[in-house]
Amino acid sequence: MRTLVVSEKKNAAQRIAQLLGEGKVEHKKAGGVDIFMFNVNGDEMVSLGLRGHILKVDFPSEFSNWQEVEPVELIDAKILKIPTQKTLVNELKRQAKKVDEIIIATDYDREGELIGSDAANEIKTVNPTATIKRAKFSALTKTEIRDAFGNLDVLSENLAQAGEARQDIDLIWGATLTRFLSLSSTRLGRQFLSVGRVQSPTLSLVVDRERERKAFVVETYWQLKGVFDGSGSRFEAGHKTERFTSKKEVDDTDKRLGKQGTVSQVKKSAKSTKPPSPFNTTSFLAAAAGIGVSPANAMRIAEGLYMRGLISYPRVDNTVYPVSLDFRGILETLSKAHEVGPLAAKINKQSKLEPTRGKKQSTDHPPIHPTGAANPEMVTGKDWKIYELVVRRFLATLAPKARMESMRIDIDVSGEPFFVRGSRIVEQGWLEYYRYGRKKDDILPDLSEGQTVDVLETVVEEKQTLPPARYSQGALIQKMEELGLGTKATRHNIIQNLYERSYMHSDPIVPTTLGIAVSDSLRKHAPAISSPDMTADLEANIDNIVSGRITREKVVEMSRSLLSDVMESLVANKDAVGSEIREGISEGKTVGKCPNCDAELRVIRAKKSKKRFVGCSGYPDCSTSYPLPQFGDVLPLGTVCEHCGSPNIKVITKGKRPWELCLDPDCSTKEAYRKKSKATKATKSTKATKKTKTTKETK
Repeated sequence: MRTLVVSEKKNAAQRIAQLLGEGKVEHKKAGGVDIFMFNVNGDEMVSLGLRGHILKVDFPSEFSNWQEVEPVELIDAKILKIPTQKTLVNELKRQAKKVDEIIIATDYDREGELIGSDAANEIKTVNPTATIKRAKFSALTKTEIRDAFGNLDVLSENLAQAGEARQDIDLIWGATLTRFLSLSSTRLGRQFLSVGRVQSPTLSLVVDRERERKAFVVETYWQLKGVFDGSGSRFEAGHKTERFTSKKEVDDTDKRLGKQGTVSQVKKSAKSTKPPSPFNTTSFLAAAAGIGVSPANAMRIAEGLYMRGLISYPRVDNTVYPVSLDFRGILETLSKAHEVGPLAAKINKQSKLEPTRGKKQSTDHPPIHPTGAANPEMVTGKDWKIYELVVRRFLATLAPKARMESMRIDIDVSGEPFFVRGSRIVEQGWLEYYRYGRKKDDILPDLSEGQTVDVLETVVEEKQTLPPARYSQGALIQKMEELGLGTKATRHNIIQNLYERSYMHSDPIVPTTLGIAVSDSLRKHAPAISSPDMTADLEANIDNIVSGRITREKVVEMSRSLLSDVMESLVANKDAVGSEIREGISEGKTVGKCPNCDAELRVIRAKKSKKRFVGCSGYPDCSTSYPLPQFGDVLPLGTVCEHCGSPNIKVITKGKRPWELCLDPDCSTKEAYRKKSKATKATKSTKATKKTKTTKETK
């Protein structure tokens, strides 16, 4: 018998072939596509990897002209499925003609099932009699793959239909709203304005938080602290009134204090903290952001580690390990790695392994966990940071509770109450394995009630209340999950898209003037788009397709109806929408005041050279101008350089660290950069000269 195995990617196809073929794999290219051939029990097997979706959804060609087709016409337009990789599809069909059996081995989730279903439908056109089966697995390991191929299932039509519904809805909403906003604001070509059913409410979260910060009324308060000496140890304690609202009150209190105090109470208590729950995608991405890896980058790395058989499938909602998971086997595997091996071996010595449980349980995939052993020599940089994070989280979920001792000491100083809290770890438990965000011990001296302590000094500190913190990428991912925005597989991409469309920047996240303008205009004229409720309801209905409670056609039709209502309001206010967004764009191009005439300095693009620069809006009366970097987003910081007085900007280029600078190229702050640049050029020139001489001598 001859079998064709269809995977989602080339790397997966190759690894499956190696695992099933026990290393005896023949690799060749056929029609420009990588094919891996091997034998299992005398049967011929061919493993072929796709490149994600082989079909895309789009509208018929008559709807392609943005200028001639009204955006609302897209709502009820027919949707076509078009091949995206004709060469690959042709080779898939050619290979399928020669086989008796097809095994779909794509990722087991909505998208993977849709990719597999599309591949199966293409195969049926050339080989309708071949049996089609489904391999379901959560890790690319020998045990998992052999078990999956030994217990083949069938494709889930409902799961594939849910994936197709999501595709259709995203196309209809995204294309309609994007065209409308871009045409209304005359932002066409490469500068079009992207809008989507999940992007919009997510952007609103960021904009709302910025509004909260700007509306926040800062209040000044004072704190009174004392430095004490008790039993030969210095420690600090604060007044029981943690916030004095009057400077006079805190000063008067300070003046009343004597040079000694009395310990009025010592309270000790023991407490334990539970280990964390297993990683699902959201908690994993949030934790990765906490160690400096963005959600998009963390997911890319996790997918790579999964392909190498080092961690389990990273797109999961589940936070409960299945009873079938071989904890001892995983720990034995990890014990072979010199970096994390001793920790794994220590956990494995526990007589009983009782993993923690999260609140979400599903049966498609287990929580994210390690599946293979690795060391920093084979997995480097941020890849190692992510792998180690997954390993340590897994170990922590199997570890015992951490036990802490906390203490509170109350002190009376001239009738004024002071107190201090401290704590120390008695038993590390899971904290030994999961060191992220761990606080240092705050150990207090061993004092007793009635004991006299010396007041070494008192300090009055002026402080201000702080506005709500901006969202970090990790916190935004968690908020999206809480509100039902997007899915485990899409949230990191949605955030990345908002960055790439210049709707927001930095981390913690700051909305740009363009992002604020788009969000405000949509909220004003079509509030349903900015609300998470409608999107969450649609997402819930897509999930209901999987369980068979509703059909794909019904969900897509409901979404068309919702969009019609939204567009009715937007079209009625088209001019206002365009004007509001153009105003936001204009504001975003203003980088500050001209130091010579006080007019606005704006980012301008030259008509002939197409190069951008900063010029004065007072031109031709004022010819002040500054050069700009030609790549990246330019964001005004609203401050001026303390050396030259020109406005400060931030330049954000994809894949590079943001760069803050003032506009004046002759500013003294650029001197160090110029010297470094000259030195670099001189070094390169010297190396080039030496290389030339060496070449001549060799000849």
